[in-house]
Amino acid sequence: MVSVEEQLELIERGVVDCISREELIKKLKKSQESGVPLTVKAGFDPTAPDLHLGHTVLLQKLKHFQDLGHDVQFLIGDFTGMIGDPTGKSETRNALTVEQVAENAETYKAQVFKILDPKKTKVVFNSTWLSQLTSIDMIKLASEVTVARMLEREDFKNRYENEKPISIHEFLYPLIQGYDSVAMKADVELGGTDQLFNVLMGRDLQRSHGQEPQIVLTMPLLEGLDGVNKMSKSLGNYIGITDSADNIYGKLLSVSDELMFRYFSLLSDLSNEEIDDLQRKVEDGSLHPKEAKKLLARELTARFHSTEEAFAAEQNFEKVFQKGGIPDEIPEHTCLTSEPVPLPNLLADAGLVKSTSEARRMIKQSAVSIDGEKVSDMNLMVGAEGDVLVKVGKRRFCKIIFEKP
Repeated sequence: MVSVEEQLELIERGVVDCISREELIKKLKKSQESGVPLTVKAGFDPTAPDLHLGHTVLLQKLKHFQDLGHDVQFLIGDFTGMIGDPTGKSETRNALTVEQVAENAETYKAQVFKILDPKKTKVVFNSTWLSQLTSIDMIKLASEVTVARMLEREDFKNRYENEKPISIHEFLYPLIQGYDSVAMKADVELGGTDQLFNVLMGRDLQRSHGQEPQIVLTMPLLEGLDGVNKMSKSLGNYIGITDSADNIYGKLLSVSDELMFRYFSLLSDLSNEEIDDLQRKVEDGSLHPKEAKKLLARELTARFHSTEEAFAAEQNFEKVFQKGGIPDEIPEHTCLTSEPVPLPNLLADAGLVKSTSEARRMIKQSAVSIDGEKVSDMNLMVGAEGDVLVKVGKRRFCKIIFEKP
């Protein structure tokens, strides 16, 4: 049996807020004495179909509870997703359609089990209870919180002071997220630091419904590959868990030395002692930072693919990026033309860049090569027969095959 002290050490790893530690200790002791595991929840609104490593920080903490024998409930906010979480937004957020929510929720379920044990995880949808609330129930729920309390939220407060609109339905979001904890009788709720107001609402509503308030644990927002902003698809600094093994491995090796151990702490299955030992070795020079980073890259690539694919990704990375080789598998693009094609247009059509302007920028930076030769001519016309191997940057390769229409 894992002692309360040992459980605390794992549970508190990486945590920003714990409200409150004393209550958590009491709950852990009570659970140990009674043999009844704690009910631990984390909610995810299915706002996008694919998760990235930033999302998995909460999943990793759920896994810690799962490994300690507690009941983990992965809550998909199919009902709240149709309202739109206003957290951190400077304006009213667009809600999702029923169809979008259902489609995204299905992909979530497939992805989370790359981290959580499907046999020990209960997936629940908050529409199960929220759709049953009557208009009278909603009015009663709304009566439990004042407008002044809602305006304590930083984003609401700022929008109110700047005379930006706040829709009434946005006030309902933290209310019904809090009600999830009542319906689920949660002992612990996890959330990002940006969700602190919402998860504290769960404590308030549990008290008013005669329940013992849940413990609130917040996790930091994981910085993306730029090392500054939180990981985000819109910023392009993310690592998607559905990315290829080569992409996950390569992107993780690009993480800065300063950020590497934050990733270890929040994402790795290594123990605190093992991570501390790695950090000591890096700091005293007995282990090169890149070797530590390779351990992280192998572990996370294997998590979302397999040990074999992680090993292959490492071999491929070393072949391509350390020895100047070519990857074993290269995408192909067929160009139907009877005339030479301007290089910027060819790069864009092949999907190697997002636009011809990006293509010109990459050519200007000497980041484009054809058949191993660097290209500096932005007006270069590329021939209309045979095939060429094009490389853009360090990772983007494409074999372009010319065929007459």
